[in-house]
Amino acid sequence: MANILLVANLNCDRILLLDKPLKTGGRFHYQDGGQRLGGGGANTGLGLVWAGHRVALVSQVGRDEMGDWAIAEASTQGLDCRLVQRRAGNTCEMLLVMTPDGERTIIRPQRPIFELSVPPKWHQWDALYFNTSAEGTVSWAKTALEHCLVVAQLAKDDRPRPCHVLLASVSDMQGRCDTASWEYGVSIGGDSLRYFVVTDGINGADVYTKDRVQHVPAVLAKVVDTTGAGDAYAAGLIHSLCSGQSITDAMAEGAIWAAFAVATDSSIPGDALKAYLEAKASM
Repeated sequence: MANILLVANLNCDRILLLDKPLKTGGRFHYQDGGQRLGGGGANTGLGLVWAGHRVALVSQVGRDEMGDWAIAEASTQGLDCRLVQRRAGNTCEMLLVMTPDGERTIIRPQRPIFELSVPPKWHQWDALYFNTSAEGTVSWAKTALEHCLVVAQLAKDDRPRPCHVLLASVSDMQGRCDTASWEYGVSIGGDSLRYFVVTDGINGADVYTKDRVQHVPAVLAKVVDTTGAGDAYAAGLIHSLCSGQSITDAMAEGAIWAAFAVATDSSIPGDALKAYLEAKASM
């Protein structure tokens, strides 16, 4: 079991199920799919909890009933939410617009500024994961690099993300880098970067190092809901690296977790992933 700290969002997702694919200028009917727990913190964290790790979440929600609900739901399912900050105002509801083919479009208001406090004592953590635009992530990462594994998602812009493992998708790269490369990864992850992993859906993923590029195929699945697939991939990869596996083995495990995620009608990983992990633990 590893002690893993996630700096990521905790959301309340509102699901709108459309009758047909989105098209500019079109008219659509929808069914209200209700409210469910989401955000990178929950989507990544719960799989790691099911895999037997102790997982704490650093995030921010409002001082309102929706914030109370999100923390209660996450805590009940095993996430340590004692480091979740409460701010004045309402918790932002995320609208997930789902089309019949399982693709989703996210609509949300601009998030309030989230500033990280003083970094924790890193000797008690085995891994740190960033998937947030919070202020102070660079200073946290720099102090953690010598003490634990640091994994980061590429931000929506080219801000620094000091880390050992940088994760991105091909769609993340569009408009800012013609092709993924080790040099681009280092420009974001810094000199401590060991691996730059770029996912491409059903086409699998590539990992870039200073000397080579390796490809790991995707695991095919029937797509029901793509929400949280990248988060589940990150969780599987972190779990495997904390277990001492190679980067390519970790990517293969991440692909399995992502396949379970897209085949599940939820934001957080579903019962199929939990059953898979329970079966592996009993072997």
